[in-house]
Amino acid sequence: MAIRRALAAHTTLTLAYVDEDGPQACAVLYATGGTTASSSPAPDHAPDSAPGHRPDLGSGPALYFVTATTTRHGRALAEPDARVAFTVQRDGQEWGELTGIQGRGRCRILAGAERAAGWRVYTERFPFVEQSDRLRDALERTTLWELRPDWLRLIDNGQGFGHKEEWQRPEGQPLS
Repeated sequence: MAIRRALAAHTTLTLAYVDEDGPQACAVLYATGGTTASSSPAPDHAPDSAPGHRPDLGSGPALYFVTATTTRHGRALAEPDARVAFTVQRDGQEWGELTGIQGRGRCRILAGAERAAGWRVYTERFPFVEQSDRLRDALERTTLWELRPDWLRLIDNGQGFGHKEEWQRPEGQPLS
């Protein structure tokens, strides 16, 4: 599916949030995983590129990133009911081929077995973390976060200017 492929094709997201000083954005490296399929598969007759197609991502992808709770964004994300917006795209694209993801969701700190599972996803995406004792030790002491989108929009001008595909978490479905 196009949204899943687009998320997997990139490694950096720009995360926007609001704190007591107003809106702010930061860039973080992320790994994606943990997509839970819904009980009903997407129909075979509705390709990812069909106009108005709403992809079946089940409960949605999980995006994992590392940041300390002492940073401005870490403090803001740790607030109860904190919401975020984010974008994912490659730099240096031409208008006619512009692709990227827009999204909204919530973040949470992972601990215990959930952290271990998220850490495996993160280090599989960024194997250089495990190859450097210094970097691995530093990041293992840093907070691992999970971002669960509740809305995603893929923009893919390569399929036609303004081509969009959207996904929204089904009403009442838990984040994890």
